[in-house]
Amino acid sequence: MIISTTGFIYALKALVAGSTFFVWVVRYKNIIKEFKVYGLPIWLRDLVGALKLSFVIMLFSADLSIVILGSLGIASLMFAALITHLRIKNPIYKMLPSISLMLISCIITVFTFQGL
Repeated sequence: MIISTTGFIYALKALVAGSTFFVWVVRYKNIIKEFKVYGLPIWLRDLVGALKLSFVIMLFSADLSIVILGSLGIASLMFAALITHLRIKNPIYKMLPSISLMLISCIITVFTFQGL
């Protein structure tokens, strides 16, 4: 079975959306704990959550410029998360989700940019 590039990118968008929804809605209690452990303020946690969910919604826009904005936004937030993990000196396995989502978001950006 051959999957089209469009189908592949859509699957990546769905993966980013599903994982973001799961972490920031279903497992929100873990997010509260993590931000406390890292010493980050409540307002930052709420801002990051609102931005992530907004950027994920943007991934499914018909306007490719909005899709690029959303994917770059997610990539930026994941880069910031990676820096936070490095500063805290977390083990690599705790960094893998942010690395993965950052790379997937970059792939979405590149392929969407080619479609402009």
